[in-house]
Amino acid sequence: MQFKKYLYLSAIILLLVSCDKVITLPIKNNDSQVVIEGNITDKSGPYFVKLSRSINLNASNIYPVIENGIVIISDNTGIKDTLKQVSRGIYMTRLIRGVNGRTYFLEVNVDGKKYTAQSTMPYKVNLDSLRINIFPINGDYQFSIIPVYTDPIELGNSYRFIQKINDTLDNNYNIFNDNLNNGRINQRPLNGGNRDITIKLFDRVSVEMQCISKSAHLFFYTLSQQDGAGPGGGTAPTNPPNNFIGGALGLFSAHTTQTKEIQVPTFF
Repeated sequence: MQFKKYLYLSAIILLLVSCDKVITLPIKNNDSQVVIEGNITDKSGPYFVKLSRSINLNASNIYPVIENGIVIISDNTGIKDTLKQVSRGIYMTRLIRGVNGRTYFLEVNVDGKKYTAQSTMPYKVNLDSLRINIFPINGDYQFSIIPVYTDPIELGNSYRFIQKINDTLDNNYNIFNDNLNNGRINQRPLNGGNRDITIKLFDRVSVEMQCISKSAHLFFYTLSQQDGAGPGGGTAPTNPPNNFIGGALGLFSAHTTQTKEIQVPTFF
């Protein structure tokens, strides 16, 4: 009996292997969703909120903007700011100020539906300097940048770093927290470049350090795990978790920001 089962199973496997017909799986179109991208920083305003709609996988990479939205930002001190649309889908603040420790509330109304989010701006952790990490590989040298800062003793700090090499944006995600190095001086280098952009001798590298909320950390960390999705890297793409109530995509982030620049020396 077991042998007959084996023959039957083998026949099925041979049938599947020998079949070379291309099977096209149907891709279900996703319903268009509202996308909200809003930031408040500790720099002087104004600040901006962008409203658009998501598109289907087989659509052209053009996101329809939303021009009929009502956008309001308030804070926990009682300031309320109704934003003005200054270009298609871009709404600008007029009153609100970004201050460490304050909580900000975003309300967006589109076609009779309300979307809300809130974000508390962390206290700034100072970016002291940038250090160049040099290591030999295959008879050549590679460079990466280490942002030097001291993490506070209180657990729960999160960071995002945005790197530019000669004014060209490096699209790598650099998302840190203090789960492993709480209260210590950072020794972790940034992910450096890709096939199209790498750090070389004479290059100028600028690094923006953002102190971000836990919800922003989860959002960007999820994106970093999906980066390079497919065989050999990344996870299956999905919408990252965010801080919106109402079903919108995107993120509302209140964060600090500071930038430093360094040049790769000609000798080391």
